[in-house]
Parts: sequence; C-alpha cells; structure tokens
Amino acid sequence: MIRDVFYPLLLNMYYLPQPPYFLIAVGLFVGISCGAAFEATLKQKVKLWLNTPASTLADLDLQLPFIGICVGVCVFLASGVQIFLGNGWISYAISLPITIFIAALVWRQLDSLLKQLKSGGSAAIDLDIF
Repeated sequence: MIRDVFYPLLLNMYYLPQPPYFLIAVGLFVGISCGAAFEATLKQKVKLWLNTPASTLADLDLQLPFIGICVGVCVFLASGVQIFLGNGWISYAISLPITIFIAALVWRQLDSLLKQLKSGGSAAIDLDIF
C-alpha cells in the first residue's frame, strides 16, 4: 500500500526531461533562413530607397524577416539555457527580454546607419579611416 503511493513520486523525482536539442536546431535554422531573406530584402530596399527618396524602409517586407530572426534567436537561446536549467518557462523568461533588447539595439543601429548612408553616401560609413 505505501509502496503504491510513494513509488510514482520517487520515479518523478529522479526523472529529468530530455534536453531540447531539436529546438536548438530549429531555432538555428529559422534564424539563418530568415537572415538570408532579410539580407536579400534589405539590399533590394536600400537600392530602391536610394533611387526614390519618398520610399521608406519601415515596411512589413523588411520587418517580417527581422522578426523571424528574432524568433529563431529566442528559441535557440531558450533551448540552450533550458539544457542547463531544465525548466522551459524560466529559460524563455530569461531569453525573451535579452532577444527583445538586442533586436531593438540592432534595429536602431540599422536605422542610424541607413540615415548616414542617405546623408553622406558610402563615404559616410567608411570604417577604414579609423
């Protein structure tokens, strides 16, 4: 009787779930594939933006691959943290703010770089002079 009550509890106490190796691969694949789409879209938009000043870069065509990169990075980070912590909720609670913060910084830097490119041409972003 006592064994029937406590035996399932003992089994669950020593059970550790498998690490999310598959989610690491999925997050990496999503991030890389959306990064390739972001690169192609950014090149096309910059060419259009330099030729027609009225066009804008804040279109959904450019934001959608960037959001895909962020989702892939968040899944990749959370899965990596989950390997060490073992808890999915905590690992996503750690990786989501980090991903949002880094994505905001990258988007702001990209906007600043494109404004420099628009105002001074390619000589404005030449890093070899430093």
